[in-house]
Amino acid sequence: MSIEESIQDIKIKESVEESYLEYSMSVIIGRALPDARDGLKPVHRRILYAMHELGMGSRSAYKKSARIVGDVIGKYHPHGDTAVYDALVRMAQDFSMRLQLIDGQGNFGSIDGDRAAAMRYTEAKMTAVSEEILRDIEKGTVEFIPNYDASQKEPEVLPSRIPNLLVNGSNGIAVGMATNIPPHRLSEIVDALLHLIDNKEASLSDILEFIQGPDFPTGGIIYGKGGIREAYETGRGRIKIRAKTHIEKSKTKDMIVIDELPYQVNKANLVKQIAELAKEKVIDGISEVRDESDREGIRVVIELKKEAMSEIVLNHLFKSTPMEDTFGIILLAICDKRPKIFTLLELLHFFIFHRKNVVIRRIIFELEKARARAHILEGLRIALEHIDKIIELIKKSKDTKDANNQLIQHYQLSETQAQAILEMRLQRLSGLERTKIQEEYKRLLEEIAHLDAILKSEDKLNEVIKEELLEVREKFYDERRTIIEEDYDSIDIEDLIPNESVVVTMSHRGYVKRVPLRSYEKQNRGGKGKVSGNTHEDDFIESFFVSDTHDTILFITDRGQLYWLKVYKIPEAGRTAIGKAVVNLIKLEAGEKIMATITTKDFNEDKSLAFFTKKGLIKRTNLSEFKNVRSIGIRAISLDEDDEIVTAKIIQNYSLIEPANLSAPQQILVVTYKGMCVRFLTDEVREVGRNARGVTAIRFKEENDYVIGAAVINSENEEVLSVSEKGIGKRTEVSEYRMTKRGGKGVIAMKLTQKTGQLVGIVSVDESMDLMVLTGNGKMIRVDMHSIRKAGRNTSGVIIVNVQDEWVVSIAKCPKEEKEDEQD
Repeated sequence: MSIEESIQDIKIKESVEESYLEYSMSVIIGRALPDARDGLKPVHRRILYAMHELGMGSRSAYKKSARIVGDVIGKYHPHGDTAVYDALVRMAQDFSMRLQLIDGQGNFGSIDGDRAAAMRYTEAKMTAVSEEILRDIEKGTVEFIPNYDASQKEPEVLPSRIPNLLVNGSNGIAVGMATNIPPHRLSEIVDALLHLIDNKEASLSDILEFIQGPDFPTGGIIYGKGGIREAYETGRGRIKIRAKTHIEKSKTKDMIVIDELPYQVNKANLVKQIAELAKEKVIDGISEVRDESDREGIRVVIELKKEAMSEIVLNHLFKSTPMEDTFGIILLAICDKRPKIFTLLELLHFFIFHRKNVVIRRIIFELEKARARAHILEGLRIALEHIDKIIELIKKSKDTKDANNQLIQHYQLSETQAQAILEMRLQRLSGLERTKIQEEYKRLLEEIAHLDAILKSEDKLNEVIKEELLEVREKFYDERRTIIEEDYDSIDIEDLIPNESVVVTMSHRGYVKRVPLRSYEKQNRGGKGKVSGNTHEDDFIESFFVSDTHDTILFITDRGQLYWLKVYKIPEAGRTAIGKAVVNLIKLEAGEKIMATITTKDFNEDKSLAFFTKKGLIKRTNLSEFKNVRSIGIRAISLDEDDEIVTAKIIQNYSLIEPANLSAPQQILVVTYKGMCVRFLTDEVREVGRNARGVTAIRFKEENDYVIGAAVINSENEEVLSVSEKGIGKRTEVSEYRMTKRGGKGVIAMKLTQKTGQLVGIVSVDESMDLMVLTGNGKMIRVDMHSIRKAGRNTSGVIIVNVQDEWVVSIAKCPKEEKEDEQD
């Protein structure tokens, strides 16, 4: 054939597709994915088989890892020594394998990411677990296939009494697919298999009575069973794993101690990351991080600052570091030389099917061996009964072949029996030996009957499988390491934080802090107050409110955006501390300013959020529309270009309140900088969506007037308290403020003079509470509302706080301070 005749036209596209497909299947089947039967990838299977061939059982001496790797790459795995040694190392790591398959001696790496020593320095042998995986391999239990150069045979799969795929898990990336099977506790898997053998139609719910979920060698805590069940039902799912920690308290500060890590988390990198986050102030409250781990176990100590709350710091660590990790489950394995995503039930059934095949092949092997031996013993029994004649026959025979033929002809023996008689030693002719032959023959007949009965009965076959499973369960039993919590969503940091009253202050430049309410002592009317916070020279305390640590703070900005934050997430500080910039707590845009802050304990539909703008608009939106605020905030109101938010209040939604619980409709009082006030029913403002603009609440008499605050009134018997810039205030009955329609110009709320200054704020009076007054220089005074004199609407009032050269910027109500019982 000429060169021209041997040339073929091949399309490049088809050639590339064919070559890539062959390569893909080679990687998928021959390297990256485990077999669903023994749970091993080819490299792991070849390592164990090579060690088995070398006689490196759990009771043998250690041999150099280089010797093992050399045998594996020379006979079975032509992919380089590094790949083989890395696989061997992983099988020896107690932090990687739930049940170690290799017993290593030397440096086999650490959870800190340290690499193992070179293979010439380490030694290894098989563990007892590996012996169970290889048990009965010499009894024809599995198929053997040619190795890469067809010079030897290697097992296609191992017999494996251990459900290794689920017990040790597996992970690997193939071409276009990946597997990530978590490890499990052996005894749980075995219990599920036993139940499934007896109840073939068992459901996943039945199986989950035995299998709690994954059980990682490094322990940790799995939160939520939803992801576990989803993975078991579909073959894919995600679970959250958290480090196991505890708090150690001293007289001055707390320490967070990490006892267990999520699976496959590098401890050294974690410690380094925590230290960097603390240094960069991403996580506040950490003074030092040190690793005190030893051979006894993991112990990473995170020392906190004196004022830090351990629960809050811990929560931030979970969110910002691998102390909380997500494990994506993919139950992908090789079945009939094809990749397949399994459900948990399918994997369990498949392992049972594999074990049945192994046991059947082993019984057939043992049955044939027993029958062959019994056949020989039958010939020996015949020989012993006619021993004298047989000896005479052998003596007269010309040679061995003639003697063999004579025995077959005269005593109807088989070739094998005749040969056994000729090879029989004279010592077998003694009485004791003759008895042994009889007993052995009887025992073999019983064994043959037993083995034959197993092959004929599925129930007896199942009993054999169950007995072997119970044997490995008892042999390798250990306790669960990973704790599983019922519901991830139910984990709430609030459960760990005391719910106490605090004062939250915010400066004009946006510095916020919380201080326990007990830090402020009540003072007499006219006192000068205590400093509530130091500020920068160009800053001053602008607003404050009193709430509980479990409440939610709603931040409404000048641009109509709304953000929310739990009170306990605001850093606690001393009375004189500046606080922390609020931009570090919520994601404000550049130039965006917080104009109103209010608190709520829930987001029920029976309440509305009313927004008041500087230009006199009011908008009412159901509070439930703000329960899922994103970290970047949401649009709360649409504003005109020259308008901005002044304040916001929560009001009742009477349409959703039961008639039996219905009280008089709430009223709204809106006050202006020039001392005007309008009073109207909340029903005059209907609920609208978050993006609505709102309607007019008050019209201004003077062009330079604007809204400075509002109050919600629950009954005609209430009083309102007005306070001016110069610390002048009064209590006035609500009935003195004439009820008008929404949108009117209103009536005088306070008689303003040069002595009083302009109006600062208005609150409803509650004598069970105190009044907090805040000045621009950061002084705060607490006054009993009962001590403030009542006065008419068109009056100025009395001195509430002696501001001297300062001015009042904000007022608010707060709970009365609890008094200690006097001792007798």
